[in-house]
Amino acid sequence: MYAVNSDQHQLLSSLTHLIHNSIAPHADETDSRGTFPSASMKALADAGYFGLTLPKDMGGMAQPLRMFVAVVEEIAQACASTAMIYVMHVTATQGILNSVTLGEREPLLREIAAGKHLTTLAFSERGSRSQFWAPVSQLTPCGDSFTTDAFKSWVTSASYASSYVSSVQKPGAESPMDVTLYIARPDAPGVEIGSRFDGLGLRGNNSLPVTFNAMAVSEQDLLTKQGEGAAMMLEILLPWFSIGTAAMANGLCRAALKATTGHLCSAGFENTNSQLRDLPNLRSRLAEMSVRTEQSRALLAHTIGEMENPTPMTPLYVLQSRLAAIEAAVDVTDLAMKACGGAAFSKHLNIERLFRDARAGWVMAPTTDHLREFTGRALTGLPLFG
Repeated sequence: MYAVNSDQHQLLSSLTHLIHNSIAPHADETDSRGTFPSASMKALADAGYFGLTLPKDMGGMAQPLRMFVAVVEEIAQACASTAMIYVMHVTATQGILNSVTLGEREPLLREIAAGKHLTTLAFSERGSRSQFWAPVSQLTPCGDSFTTDAFKSWVTSASYASSYVSSVQKPGAESPMDVTLYIARPDAPGVEIGSRFDGLGLRGNNSLPVTFNAMAVSEQDLLTKQGEGAAMMLEILLPWFSIGTAAMANGLCRAALKATTGHLCSAGFENTNSQLRDLPNLRSRLAEMSVRTEQSRALLAHTIGEMENPTPMTPLYVLQSRLAAIEAAVDVTDLAMKACGGAAFSKHLNIERLFRDARAGWVMAPTTDHLREFTGRALTGLPLFG
């Protein structure tokens, strides 16, 4: 689907083996107990996947965007919580990679490639809620550096990340879009991490509120020049996050389709010596699931091509691919629940977990409402924010 070459196919085959042995066995426990998938993330780190998209001279795998999508889709079929953590890590890593101001950029990237550093995004704030692009926190000059107070409302991997790629208004900002990006450390003085995450879905992603109380930010911590953070957010981080979460949603679709197919082909009626697959209404639901899944995957594949060779339409495709994938995951997992009936509802299948995980896309910024609004504005020639 994503046009990977033969070497990349071999890498995906190795990943499939890793997922089968080191990620899938922990998925149910991660969900039921709401625990961070430490063993799964360690397996990815030890195999070099933390540095999937980093250059080889920094110890990375130097894999392109389409391999990021393929890798996330495979992981999500086994454990969406692990996939979500990984998407945030790779997206934040892209911010570090593209920084021209960060003082410790190269050593940090080498740590990431070596699997010794997990990073994540810390954008959404209580004051601006899901409008992640408009932080209300500000940098306050303090001698040769700065301090900031912020309430970051949802930070994936909050208790386990080694760093947060965070956003703040520059000193003297005239607009919430006068944003600067910087690196924050969870163990820095003034950082407080919230209590245990207990969500409906993606229960292992350790998404917690994080408070910065007069936290120091030095010039060496800045990922962007003052006031130029919005460009990195919209041109680099949002596209990588969008296609990563689209791939995660598509992985959920594929997992639901596989589980439903298996159930319809294995369960049946003793009194008629027939199987569930013999019922036309269930076959119809399965067909609809397959079509929705492949439509979403095809749009994402096209979007990758657009991003590799950008055109004026590329931002629109990025938005649409995330929206289509979120909606497909919700619909496909809903159809799976209906097709499998009591076996899914009673948790005898993993479909109920997929059903809950798929709904995280509704509330994860940019939400489906934001994506529709952005798409509509782009289609009518309006600026994205106005």
